[in-house]
Amino acid sequence: MDIRSLSARFGINAERKREGGFPVFERQMRGRRVLLVADETTARFLPSVAERAGRNAAACGTLVLPSPEPVADEGAVRAVSDGAEGYDYLLAVGAGTLNDLCKYAGSLTHKPSGVFATAASMDGFTSGVTPLIENGFKITRPAQTVSDILMDFDVLCAAPRMMTGAGVGDILAKYCALTDWRLSSALTGEAVNEEAFSLMYDAMRACDDALPALGRGEPAGVEKLMDALLISGYAMVIAGNSRPASGAEHHMSHYLEMDFLRRGKRIPLHGVKVGLGTMVSLYLYHTLPRRPAFGGKQSV
Repeated sequence: MDIRSLSARFGINAERKREGGFPVFERQMRGRRVLLVADETTARFLPSVAERAGRNAAACGTLVLPSPEPVADEGAVRAVSDGAEGYDYLLAVGAGTLNDLCKYAGSLTHKPSGVFATAASMDGFTSGVTPLIENGFKITRPAQTVSDILMDFDVLCAAPRMMTGAGVGDILAKYCALTDWRLSSALTGEAVNEEAFSLMYDAMRACDDALPALGRGEPAGVEKLMDALLISGYAMVIAGNSRPASGAEHHMSHYLEMDFLRRGKRIPLHGVKVGLGTMVSLYLYHTLPRRPAFGGKQSV
């Protein structure tokens, strides 16, 4: 199933820029009060996005979070929720954290949200959950799915290579996540949703095949990566959980994020941490036959 059919199935307008803008999105904004949410890094995209979003909107405001790399914690959720007062649609101008904040704040305030993607850096664009930091711990909360995903491939191809690399790390992690899911099924009888599994597997392999093009910065490679990132979210919605996209490597990433936060250090990109977790998971899988049997958690 192609990305357009999948998006239509879930009622999401996954729209590529054409004819100078996003005509479907712009029509849908007619008469609405739209709030654009950015951070200090993505604020440079606000003028062009505001021009498109505001063509038919009744109002178009902006909220810039006072950080180049905000954390999706209680304070940021409150800032976006409070900023949404007087508006009826939230549009994240960014990628992971901003998309998560708008999805969750939209859920809390009963307002739909969308995202103008500035980097193909993570797989949460289409998911129905939001990872948050609450009381210093990484917590995944249910959230609404976005109504619109706006993709300007000139912007996505020009994103910092580290961010594109983080997106690759998030997709290649699915080799471990899907293996973990099959292993759990074999050991515990956990059900595997075969549709979600197959969608994720095929998208992951297509992205893997596109790595040479991605390495050369070619649009065709970025398109395959973005497709895989969107499909990852759809697979999670189909499965009803994060199993198609998240395994032990994501637990390692979440631990690292909490540790960096606790020590007051700059938090690496999600896909970078996941990539490190993937290498650890692969090492453990490859060395599993040489490891002694694990008898379970021992009492202290």
